[in-house]
Amino acid sequence: MNERLDCRHLRTLTDDTGMIQFTTLDKPDPGSGYTTDDNARALLVALRLDGEERQRYARIYVDFLRHAQRPDGGWYNLKLYRQYVSTLDSEDSLGRAFLACSVAATCDVEDVRCLSRQMALKAMPVVLRVKSPRSMAYTLIGMVNITGAFQQNRDLLIGAIAKFGQALIEFYNRNKNSSWRWFEDKLTYCNGILPHALFAYYSFSGDKKALQVAQDSMRFLGDALFKEGYLNIVGNRGWWLKGHEMPLYDQQPVDACSTALACAEGYRATGHKDFLEMTRLAHNWYWGKNINNIPLYNPETGGCYDALVPGGVNRNQGAEAILSLLLTRQAMMELGLDVGTYEKYREAREAV
Repeated sequence: MNERLDCRHLRTLTDDTGMIQFTTLDKPDPGSGYTTDDNARALLVALRLDGEERQRYARIYVDFLRHAQRPDGGWYNLKLYRQYVSTLDSEDSLGRAFLACSVAATCDVEDVRCLSRQMALKAMPVVLRVKSPRSMAYTLIGMVNITGAFQQNRDLLIGAIAKFGQALIEFYNRNKNSSWRWFEDKLTYCNGILPHALFAYYSFSGDKKALQVAQDSMRFLGDALFKEGYLNIVGNRGWWLKGHEMPLYDQQPVDACSTALACAEGYRATGHKDFLEMTRLAHNWYWGKNINNIPLYNPETGGCYDALVPGGVNRNQGAEAILSLLLTRQAMMELGLDVGTYEKYREAREAV
């Protein structure tokens, strides 16, 4: 898999501590620090690489998570100048870290697997108390991942999976109406994680209500995002409020990734080809099939621009952006979909 991924920018942003958060254009900005969010995503990317880089980078990222974990089992989300600070701590970052550990807890790199199992067990009491829909979704997927590996905790995990699955269904039932099939009264960031979690819950439990909600919400999201024949992401300038128009800017790579991963999970759960097509269109957003007709991949650096903005792109190329592109590309490859070659996008780059 590694030879089909351009990991140059991941290498550029990674040092012995972890993955640096932001850049100025394509240059790492060490003063921006490191986040648990980014290093959790980076661990997921690293575990899908090949060869020596797989072990090297997985060890760097899992070690960052180990040091960032608090005594109570949660995680600090930001490290600045060798200090962990609570400025960016959130239930979402907690859920993302737990999800990454749940994947690494079953990997074949022994030290990474052992550390991840220890962190996941330590985090269990904390993640069981999360309240926000997205954090529940990340946690649910993580618990589905580790149930087979943690036989001694199986009953606890099965109960928690059902609890979070039913809670997400309740969020949906509370907010939906004939024209709004969603879990909240607005759509913000990483929306795909909500149906994604219910597809995973259905695959684990066979709960038909979860499947119905996952499909209805994913198709509602898809009808809004793909109606032009390409992906339009919910813009972060105000988000999409119930009863209002969806803002189109700024569009961020992390949301294309969330959409692609949700659709891929939907396809695995159901076999429905429309989810496969939406996965492909979400991937193509990075390569210029978007509202600005501009690719976000930069072949000169291997980076990914931070956002689509009116008239162009945000030319910074931070960690979240490149990790989102790599995770989306890996999801495509795992489904056996054609990702094309990087060379075919070089001419499109000239339009930027």
